Amino acid sequence: MSVVFEGYERQYCELSANLSRHCTTASALDGEQKKQKLSDIKAGIDDADTLIRKMDLEARSLQPSMKAALLAKLREYTTDLSNLKSEVKRVTTSSNVSLTARDDLLESGRADTLAVSNDQKGRLLMSTERLNQSSDRIKEGRKTMLETEELGVSILHDLHQQRQSLLHAHTTLHGVDDNISKSKRILSAMSRRMSRNKWIVGSLMTALVLAIIIILYFKLTH
Repeated sequence: MSVVFEGYERQYCELSANLSRHCTTASALDGEQKKQKLSDIKAGIDDADTLIRKMDLEARSLQPSMKAALLAKLREYTTDLSNLKSEVKRVTTSSNVSLTARDDLLESGRADTLAVSNDQKGRLLMSTERLNQSSDRIKEGRKTMLETEELGVSILHDLHQQRQSLLHAHTTLHGVDDNISKSKRILSAMSRRMSRNKWIVGSLMTALVLAIIIILYFKLTH
């Protein structure tokens, strides 16, 4: 979650709780004391409005995966602020109520405030739980992404090593092919020399046979 948003959220929750207490206190007052208390409450309402706007701007500046959860939470705070404004309006319009009616109204106001407060606390707890679950899912997603990245790096490293092995094998095969070509040339040269030597030996043997025949002929004829 955004640290900035959390700061605004904490300020708003504290301010909202204080305003609820002040509204309850103002209901029991009258005259100038009540006017002063209502003036303080309205100033606090303005501060709460400012915090709501700041949280909205911060939430909309975040990534979509976080923004949706924060905006949902922000809508609950906006509803809570509307309830506070309604309570302030009710307290303001009750200034001319009689003492008995005022006491009854105070009791009803306390019950309504308690119910609203409990309902708000329940919603805040549910929102906090959902936000924690979203944060856990984001952490799991980041963990999975890091593991996938590490696996990808490992695969790329293995592929690089295999590529180097293939290049080395290619170089070795190229050298073997060169050696085979040289051997073929040497064998061809040796084959030509052997053929030439065969002709020379054959010629010498033929000449020797002819010489023997000629010598025998002369010996036999003389």
